Amino acid sequence: MSLKIGIVGLPNVGKSTLFNTLLKKKVADVANYPFCTIEPNVGVIEVPDERLPILAKIVETQTIIPAAIEFYDIAGLVAGASQGEGLGNKFLSHIREVDAIVHVVRLFEDNQIIHVSDKHDPTSDIAIIDTELTLADVEVVSRQKTPKGALTKDEKVFVATLEKLQKHLNDGKPARLLSLNDGELQSIKYLNLLTLKPVIYVFNLSESQLEQYSETESAIKTILEKSSSSADFIALSAKLETDLLELPETERQEYLSQYHLADSGLNRLITQSYATLGLISYLTGGVKEVRAWTIKKGTLAPQAAGVIHGDFEKHFIRAEIVPYSTFVEVGGWTPARDKGVAKIAGRDYVMQDGDVVEFKIGS
Repeated sequence: MSLKIGIVGLPNVGKSTLFNTLLKKKVADVANYPFCTIEPNVGVIEVPDERLPILAKIVETQTIIPAAIEFYDIAGLVAGASQGEGLGNKFLSHIREVDAIVHVVRLFEDNQIIHVSDKHDPTSDIAIIDTELTLADVEVVSRQKTPKGALTKDEKVFVATLEKLQKHLNDGKPARLLSLNDGELQSIKYLNLLTLKPVIYVFNLSESQLEQYSETESAIKTILEKSSSSADFIALSAKLETDLLELPETERQEYLSQYHLADSGLNRLITQSYATLGLISYLTGGVKEVRAWTIKKGTLAPQAAGVIHGDFEKHFIRAEIVPYSTFVEVGGWTPARDKGVAKIAGRDYVMQDGDVVEFKIGS
């Protein structure tokens, strides 16, 4: 599956700097004025997975294909974006194409970097973005034509859900805060509502705020409480992440440890993205290649096979599975089979993170 994440926020909060850091190269313009990014820059980021090189060594292949995430650097939104301010409609359409939203919030203070509102207020900044996305959804919902006459069961669900949703959005609340069951969510899926997408807040800190992380974390939680948001968040310094790229790999961990960080902001963001979206990876390994495949938690074996190729789901016979740790312990497919630790799984098997798999597909 292709995972797409949009990076959004007000102008000058550090979106493009973060994007450049994610790509480990400068591809997005970074300028000290709004709308320096007009078209969304797209970057395909490898998902770090320490299991793959180990697996490759065991099966004796030089080809490693990690899972990937597409990050979209979307131009800064401003108040009135839902009505077209600052090319807002164009930018909002880009957000509709992503699976999740990374909302970058400026926590650092720097008089040399202009704030679009001429004041530093993270709570207000979050509210501006939430309001614009909500207003855009209000417009989408209000344009929907409800079916007339005798309604089918599905149509009744759609109409009832639409009414519930319209009232909720009109109260200024994002759709993700509305309790909807699976049937209701399915009925409005095609609307691709902005505020129904999962959100991860990325708070962009100064290095001093990072050094005093306990106080900073407390401040962030207060901001999110004021914003009535229970969304996931990570905190990082985009500047520090950029500096990190200039260091040799051997010195990066030592640099991070000065700020009591175990991992880079990039890796933490990717990890959080997987957790927020409920994703896991299963692995395939042979002489040709070692590869990680992204699936939703709870995916059954035939559907997991279909991620490799659509026909694989249709012609699925069985899967041969060894947990990663066991695969490493015994040393590959042949000893796993000899020792009886390679299990045969049928259509009702629920895939687990780190399963090393060979699928048997019929013709």
